[in-house]
Amino acid sequence: MRKKVLEDKRLEMAKVIKRLNLQIEKLEELKERQEKLTEELNGIYDSDEIDIGGMQTYKSFISKLFGDIKSQEKVINDWKKLLHVKQLEVNEALKQVKILEKLKEKEEKKFNDHINYLEEKEADDLTTTRYQAKFN
Repeated sequence: MRKKVLEDKRLEMAKVIKRLNLQIEKLEELKERQEKLTEELNGIYDSDEIDIGGMQTYKSFISKLFGDIKSQEKVINDWKKLLHVKQLEVNEALKQVKILEKLKEKEEKKFNDHINYLEEKEADDLTTTRYQAKFN
């Protein structure tokens, strides 16, 4: 049962990692897009023809991308926090599994020790009975 819980927690954590990686990729795409548009805007500044409307469009779109990047960074931070929580849950589930395994090992040892005690007692009883029978 606890191993199943551990596997479920690991699966949840893997899903969070996958989503986090997707969000990081999205952030990288936004940054690349912003860099590309900034280069294009600089190209417009350097050109002989000045297109004020085009420059304004680029500036407003770059500003929008900047806002999108900031919000994507917040989303990534939220996913990182969730990942941290999932890591703690996995660690706790793993501890529970290890504790259960240790308890099983202790119980098995206790059982084996008891069986050995009973076998030794039976052997002693047989020896005592034979010894007494020999002198009776």
